Amino acid sequence: MKAIRILGRSIRDSFKSVFRNFALSLASISCIVITLIVVSISIILTYNVNNFATLVEKDVTIVVFLDTDVTDDEIRDIEEDINKLSNIETCTFQSKTEIASDMMESSSELKAILEQYTDETNPLQDTFKVKVTDIEKIKDVADAIKEMDKVSVVKYGEDMIEQLVSVFDIVKNVSIGMVIALILVTAFLISNTIKITIFSRRRQIEIMRLVGASNLNIRIPFIIEGFFLGALGSIIPIVATCYGYTALYDNFDGQLFSPFIKLIEPSPFIYQISLLLLVIGVMVGMIGSALAVRKHLKI
Repeated sequence: MKAIRILGRSIRDSFKSVFRNFALSLASISCIVITLIVVSISIILTYNVNNFATLVEKDVTIVVFLDTDVTDDEIRDIEEDINKLSNIETCTFQSKTEIASDMMESSSELKAILEQYTDETNPLQDTFKVKVTDIEKIKDVADAIKEMDKVSVVKYGEDMIEQLVSVFDIVKNVSIGMVIALILVTAFLISNTIKITIFSRRRQIEIMRLVGASNLNIRIPFIIEGFFLGALGSIIPIVATCYGYTALYDNFDGQLFSPFIKLIEPSPFIYQISLLLLVIGVMVGMIGSALAVRKHLKI
């Protein structure tokens, strides 16, 4: 019961202190607002870049061209052999007749040319379209398929895919590094602002020590105050994130510049970011207050 009373009194005193020292509290909250907005933008960019990279990777397909004299039994054997390989997500067969039909539907010029051929004289080749689960190992799958009997050519845009994987890895690492760096900068700025706030109230802390308050009893109100500052400073970034990202998504119909660059749907994405911003603000506020009391005021 005593602990509950102390906690309740600390919460009450901390809440009053936020408004009693309004100017300094406002400085801390403003710092939290600005830095969390920057963090929010960075997180949104990072997640959307990673989402775009994932979508591109999912669309990468290995096209396997078969020999023109391949039989139906050999086609089934090749399909079984491909599916036995590791890292295979899907393997879809498309006959040369189906390919010709698709080509004729896509272009009147191609239709005029291909109509001259029968199924027997069709110059196209039967194909398999193979998708892998891990794009970084796509070369191993392509090399294994090349060694199979009755496989003529295997194409997947070798040079382009390898470059794409390298670029995406760099972008992912840089974007993650930026978010971590911004969070650390946010922690530093907010912590310093809170330290100034607490330093200005050193006499209050000295009086508390003189009347016999323990270090823990002195720290708790400031830690709770840091919690309040962090929570209050998170409100504007959360509202800006929710409304701003939803408006961006709606105005651009869920894509940027082209249909290939798709944005992540707002729900539940914005709620996840909001929760993360709240946690960052609260944790940094509490930790900043605890460190400021311990280190700068020698408690």
